[in-house]
Amino acid sequence: MKDLIQEFKAHAMENYGDPNYGWDYVVECWSDEYIAEVIEGAKNLKEAIDKASGALSYFRDIEATAW
Repeated sequence: MKDLIQEFKAHAMENYGDPNYGWDYVVECWSDEYIAEVIEGAKNLKEAIDKASGALSYFRDIEATAW
């Protein structure tokens, strides 16, 4: 799981500026423990991203209504 978390965080850094996904939240706010909780059960990066999409969508929706 530690390797997958690191891979997930690296992907978030690489895509930090993508306004359509919310990777900035991962980079700036998500702890390793929270990432582990969100991606629990994922076997690879694609599955981890799929599992995180709901949480990231929630943050994007809040941000959209704040403006």
